[in-house]
Formats: sequence, structure tokens, C-alpha cells
Amino acid sequence: MTKTVAILAGDGIGPEIVAQAVNVLKTLQVSFGLDVQLVDGLIGGAAIDVTGVPLPAETLNLARRADAVLLGAVGGPKWDNLERDIRPERGLLAIRAELGLFANLRPAILYPELANASTLKPEVVSDLDLLIVRELTGGIYFGKPRGIRTLDNGEREGFNTLVYAEHEIERIAHVAFRSAEKRQGRVCSVDKANVLESTELWREVVTRVARDYPHVSLTHMYVDNAAMQLVRWPKQFDVMVTTNMFGDILSDLASQLTGSIGMLPSASLDAHGKGLYEPIHGSAPDIAGQNRANPLATLLSVAMMLRYSLGQMELADKVEQAVKQVLKDGLRTADIFSKGSDQTLVSTQEMGDAVVAVLRAAL
Repeated sequence: MTKTVAILAGDGIGPEIVAQAVNVLKTLQVSFGLDVQLVDGLIGGAAIDVTGVPLPAETLNLARRADAVLLGAVGGPKWDNLERDIRPERGLLAIRAELGLFANLRPAILYPELANASTLKPEVVSDLDLLIVRELTGGIYFGKPRGIRTLDNGEREGFNTLVYAEHEIERIAHVAFRSAEKRQGRVCSVDKANVLESTELWREVVTRVARDYPHVSLTHMYVDNAAMQLVRWPKQFDVMVTTNMFGDILSDLASQLTGSIGMLPSASLDAHGKGLYEPIHGSAPDIAGQNRANPLATLLSVAMMLRYSLGQMELADKVEQAVKQVLKDGLRTADIFSKGSDQTLVSTQEMGDAVVAVLRAAL
């Protein structure tokens, strides 16, 4: 049965990196019989320019009908002066909420060939394989009331609300524990329970859920210590589970352990395995249109899509192996290139073409 993939390229470098992902998907269609239909839609600034809103009803309906969504990136200085409610980023938050994508999986894997690209010593990061499980539809990014108000004395005050219900914590905790069962069997729950009541509840609920997983060990860590420990000794972690905002911050930190944020994919899943797949980096407007962006995080997001939403485990493995091979062959985009090495500096298009070539050679 043909499955539908919604392609939302978005803004900045989004169209460039998504184009490489589409080439990979088309290669899988032609060479390996992948039965998918690719349908384009608008989101973010690109949608604002055409429709006036960051998430048009047509795009949302497409995403609801699709079996999976592939997203590039949203945002850029062009739209920074718009009212907050219609900025590009609101489209991304809205599609996550509307599709019920509460579980964000962000693997941070250091490929051996990139050990020297990390800013940390190779002995600290070599063989790193970490999964950050981020709650995605609750917390301070969605809590109400929120806004900017003027006080009686004329001073302006910004305010946001950090709130979590028990069921929101329970379901993301189950995702983390189930993930750990397939890995090394360790979960570290990250909170700030010493000062935030919402994460005091978080710690209590995660501890309760842990009883359903007797073969998985659970530890707790305050978020400030977790940030320090990620730099000090990241290999102590297997699965980290945390709130929306903490996960946003810690996963970007983890990206530098792997050499570049351009190497980290992500999957945002609902309760039934439908997902939105995207690199964790932003739209990088400073290099947009220059054919310099690293497409590998997007291609690895395609692999996650094949595995989690399309049920194509073998093809997911092939894409991941192709990425490993081009790195082994010494191909590097600018973000992971080391001057004075025997590496080959390549463009976005050339990196994408190289992955496609490896896939075709695997026939």
C-alpha cells in the first residue's frame, strides 16, 4: 500500500537539504521499490510569504493525511519583526501540537571518522551513542498564561508558564524506558526539582513509571549538572529524558559532542508511531543558498522516518550505512572539515549525490 510523505522544506537552508533527502527517497523508490508518494507543502516563512500564516490549513490537512512528515527548517531575520503569533516558529510549534507529536527522539552518535571534529578530546567522546528523549508538546513553550504586559507603574513584564500534567510526564517516561530496553538499559531523568514544583512532579511520576521496567536502571540529575556532565563525561549516559525546554538546550549541547549540529537527526512521534522528521539545526540564514549546508542530519532523519513510521527497517539501515561510507571515504561539508587533512571538502549537493551513489552501488 502506497504511503504518503509530506515534504515541508521551509526556510533558509531547508530547501537545499530537503532536496537531497528527496533525491534519496526517489532513489529508494526506483532502486529498492519503496512505495511512497511525496507531496510538497508550505510551512514557516515560506508559508507566510504566500498565505500570510506560518501553518496554512492546507499544510496541516496534508500533514494529518500523510503517514510521515519530513521538515527542513523554519525562520529567519526576514520575519523577525512580525507579530509573535504569526512568526515562522509558531508554525513549527503548531504542527507539533496539532499532530500530537509529544515524543522527540534525538540521537547523538559520534561516527569514528568525526572524532577529531568534536571540540572535546577523542577519549572523552569516542564511541558516544546517546539518545535524548524530549517531551515536545507541553512545558513552558506551550503553557498559559503567557505574554507581555504593562504593569501599573508603566514597566513592561514578560511572563510564561511552566506546567506539566501527570499524563504528559507518564507517556514520555514510557517512551524513554522502552527505548532504554532496546539499548543499554539506563535512563537518566533530567529536571530542576529543587526549585521548580512542575519538575518535582516530573521526578515523582518518572520514578513511579520506572517500576514497570525492572530491567532498566533510573537515575535523576538536575539540568545544570546534566549540562556539565555532558561535557565532562558524556558516555555515562544512555537515554536522557527531560522537559521540552531542557531537551531543546541539552540536545544542542550534545550536537557539539558529535562534531557538528549538522549531524543530528530527530523524530517527533505521536502515540501511534506517526512522526515528523527533521534535523535539529535551524534554518542557518547566513549560509542559505550557498550550497554549503550539511545535509547528513536530514538524510539520517529520513532513515529514522523509514524505521519508525514507514516500517522499512532494511532501507533505514542502508541509508545509515551510506552516510557512514561517505564519511569513511573522507567527504566533508564545511562544518566537519579539518584543514590540513586528507579530507575532501564538498558542497551540499555533492554530499547528497555521494550518499545516493553509495545506495545505488548497494544494489
